This record gives sequence, structure tokens and C-alpha cells, in this order.
Amino acid sequence: MSEPWRGAVLALALAGLAAGCARDPLLVERSPCPAVAIPFHTGSYTRFDPPESRDADAIDFVAQIVDLRSQCVPGDRTIVSDVVFTVAAARRRAGPAREEVVPLFITLVQGGNVLMAKQLTAVRLSFAEGALRAEAQGRARAEVARAAAAIPPEIERRITRARSPREEDALVDPLADPQVRAALRAASFEVLVGFQLDDASLAFNVAR
Repeated sequence: MSEPWRGAVLALALAGLAAGCARDPLLVERSPCPAVAIPFHTGSYTRFDPPESRDADAIDFVAQIVDLRSQCVPGDRTIVSDVVFTVAAARRRAGPAREEVVPLFITLVQGGNVLMAKQLTAVRLSFAEGALRAEAQGRARAEVARAAAAIPPEIERRITRARSPREEDALVDPLADPQVRAALRAASFEVLVGFQLDDASLAFNVAR
């Protein structure tokens, strides 16, 4: 049997497990679409001048990832998720026009901890003369095989089967079963977007 993760692909084109409620308010329908998120401590990038300084007066500019969103189209064989985000930056002092390149990573993760694909890229920020702020847009596309995001039929039957109040396990949550939780986790994917930080920059973000 082929390994389902081999159907997971991450493609990036850089330019500049959410659940949905069904009509029944007590019924939650699982979406096969990847969730999108910014990992802890990677959503901010600070450039210092001089680079070795970490004083507030040495901050050159700060960039943030904002407005991260996705549009997902589940197909018969492939689930395509287009991710859009903005990098907004502010420099400490207005000055001449300048451009800065800021490194980013985009990853596809399965089950919360299995790295399926990673791509390093960058955005180019253009500060106009006298301007303090600049923005750049980024886009990514994640493709996951529909089979990889599907819950095994036997697990789905255990979750959705009708139960009589007279049954001993009628009040037992199926998600309490480790096997069920593992199957749901394996069928869940995330697209993570963040700045590609060196050790010093990551430590700075953690300490903030």
C-alpha cells in the first residue's frame, strides 16, 4: 500500500483543520482543507544596525506577517489550498528610498509534527523616499492528495455510528480512543508561514 503522505506537494509563487458547522448545530463537519497558521515566534522579523546589537536604538526596521488567509478547493483527487499573506514593515527613521529582502519559509505539515515539504523564499520590501512603511504580498499553493486527508472508513464509522442510550459506551466520546485520535491527526494538514530566522533573531523574538 502506498504511503498517503507521498501525495502531499507544496508549491510556492511569491508576488512582492478548520471545522465548519453544518445545519444541525450539534453536528460538526470536518474539512479536509489544510489549516493555515504562523508558528510561534516566527511572525516578526527585526533588522538591527549594527547587526550584532540588540539595543532598541539600533532597530533598523521591523516586519510582521499579517492578513494570512487561504482559499481551498477540494477536488476528487487533490485538495488545492491557495494561501495569501502580507508582510508589513516599518523602519525607525524616514530616509532615502531603499529596498530590503526579508527571508521567509513556507511548510506543509502533517499531523501537527511531520514536515512534508519546506520552501525557503523571500519578499522584497520597497520603502519610498521619506516613507516609514512598506508592504509586500506573498502567495503559496499547497496540494494534498485527497486520499491522504481522508479518514479511514472504519474510523469514520466509529465516530459517526448511531448509539442507543442503552449501550454501555453511549456516553463515551469516540475521540477518547487513541487510535481514533491518531487517525484524525494523520489526516490533518497545516500550511505554516513564517520568517526564516537565525538563532539570534529567534532568541530575540522568544525573549520579547
